[in-house]
Amino acid sequence: MTKQSLIDYVAEKAEMSKAEAGRALDAVLDGIVAGLKESGDVTFVGFGKFSVKERPAREGINPATKEKITIPAKNAVTFKAGSKLKDAVQ
Repeated sequence: MTKQSLIDYVAEKAEMSKAEAGRALDAVLDGIVAGLKESGDVTFVGFGKFSVKERPAREGINPATKEKITIPAKNAVTFKAGSKLKDAVQ
C-alpha cells in the first residue's frame, strides 16, 4: 500500500475528502516523528511501538576494495508489532 492508497482508504472510511484525509495522515506522521524526537518512543496499544535505538559505531569492510572502514554511530527507528496487529495478519 502506498501513501496515496492509504489516503484514499482513510477518505472512504472516514467519509471525508481526499485532501482532508491527506492532511490528517500528514499530521499523524508528523506527530509520530515529533514523539520519537521528544521521548524516543511512540506506542499505539494493540497496534505497535515505534522506538529509537542507538546503533554504536562499528568496523566494516568496503566490498569493492576490501578496505576496513569505520561505520559511524547513528540512531535508527525500530517498530515492534502489537498483539492485535499480529493477530490481524495471521
